[in-house]
Amino acid sequence: LCVDTTKAVVSTQSTGEMQVFHPAARMLVELSKAQDIEAGDGTTSVVVLCGALLDAARKLLQRGIHPTTISEAFQVAQSKAVEVLTSIAQPIKLSDTESLIKMASTSLNSKVVSQYSSLLAPLSVEAIMNIIEPETATNVNLKDIRVVAKVGGTVEDTKLVKGIVLTQRAQATGVHRVERAKVALIQFCLSPPKTDMDNQVVISDYTQMDRILREERAYILDLCKKIKKSGANVLLIQKSILRDALNDMALHFLTKMKVLVVKDIERDEIDFVSRTLGCRPIATADHMLPEHLGQADLVEEIHVGGGNKVVSITGCQTAAKTCSILVQGSNKLLADEAERSIHDALCVIRCLVKNKHMIAGGGAPEVELSIKLAQYAATLSGVESHCIKAFADALEIIPFTLAENAGLPPINIVTELRNRHAEGEAMAGINVKKCCITNITEENVLQPLLVSISAITLASETVRSILKIDDIVNTR
Repeated sequence: LCVDTTKAVVSTQSTGEMQVFHPAARMLVELSKAQDIEAGDGTTSVVVLCGALLDAARKLLQRGIHPTTISEAFQVAQSKAVEVLTSIAQPIKLSDTESLIKMASTSLNSKVVSQYSSLLAPLSVEAIMNIIEPETATNVNLKDIRVVAKVGGTVEDTKLVKGIVLTQRAQATGVHRVERAKVALIQFCLSPPKTDMDNQVVISDYTQMDRILREERAYILDLCKKIKKSGANVLLIQKSILRDALNDMALHFLTKMKVLVVKDIERDEIDFVSRTLGCRPIATADHMLPEHLGQADLVEEIHVGGGNKVVSITGCQTAAKTCSILVQGSNKLLADEAERSIHDALCVIRCLVKNKHMIAGGGAPEVELSIKLAQYAATLSGVESHCIKAFADALEIIPFTLAENAGLPPINIVTELRNRHAEGEAMAGINVKKCCITNITEENVLQPLLVSISAITLASETVRSILKIDDIVNTR
């Protein structure tokens, strides 16, 4: 394994940044990213599980077992684990909204905004249901749901908008509400053009100055007339880095034409806006034609608390299934945390669309897996049996860590949990709120099957990759 000495800066789920230098640590970072892409939840669990498997592999290596033997045994254990998880999973229908909300709530209960899970979970489920066909859907494109965080109000003010929410404010044209809107999304600037090269214009008298001003006025007026002629009464202007997207003169003309103007639309918002409105991004004024405009029932600027405003576009007359979630919070930290939490809840529902099975949470599936794999290892012989038993023991790190984080005695809890499962209580899990072990499904602590399968598969594959590394060579 050749390692570049340049440092990697990795953004964590918290508000800070973490510098990762060690190559194995970078692999764990990539592991967490892979879990986030595949399942969207369980990023912490997959790293904790990978660490436990690495520790188990280290102990096996110290006993003289060859890395290849360990790697092959872990692959067998991984396949058996997926098989056992699938056998204990319960099928679910996407029409069962109550179960979907329970699983979204389970994801939100570990977040900072857990007290708002009763609001955010149904909202996340409704957002997913708005963009898919429950009977035929096999995946969810989360790019069809735009989550916008805005400081102002409280998390309780978070709401779902069947349309677009733009964080940019409407310009001071005196128009803040338009019904039966015809929306133009333009990518050219309403300001005097600049030359490609640096040039200087020397003016010797005031008549030349007047001529320049008249030409600028005529140029901008011509652009505004073409916009008005197309029938557009709402104008969205893409952000420009070369010159002003909208100058005062253009704003003056558009005010007289009663056009609602929103400028500085980001480049990464263009695709979502154009799909939702059914409009076409217009690159030049010559292409300002009625057929390139989008239509909406209502475009208005609304207050969100704290003196902030956003532009809401609803009633879009297109076949595109998209929606927006306006997340509010009393400060930036809380608003951003609520945004991340909603993203995780959306990913949980996406997992259920991809694999329509659910399992219990609270460490129950991991303990059940550990017992089943230990029983399977007992049927084998030789070194492979020893390695699979080590894999099974490593799975108990999940309930151990869960109990530790809840302030419970982890050794006592895991021991009791193991005994309950040995007696046939497959759904026994750690009840953090009651500080005891109960039937976790009765507490509505549920999670998608895909999250656990993805975590075990990715963690074991990462460990196997590390086991195959013989040495580290630092390169300059």
